[in-house]
Amino acid sequence: MKVFTYSEARQNLSKLLLLAQNEEVEIRRKDGAVFSLISKKKEDKSPFDVPGIKTQATTQDILDAVRISRAR
Repeated sequence: MKVFTYSEARQNLSKLLLLAQNEEVEIRRKDGAVFSLISKKKEDKSPFDVPGIKTQATTQDILDAVRISRAR
């Protein structure tokens, strides 16, 4: 794990982000506060990949509703 001061982190943000892709990076402030920077893993799933729902509506019910809404 690499440790940077706040000032170093500000000056080398691009380097920090590259490092954080592979390991945790710590940023320490003068007041003693410590922050961890880690990269999130990219998800390969589509935002349209949503779980289905259970309903008693039939295909015909849905088609009828669409037909009615288009007739207006």
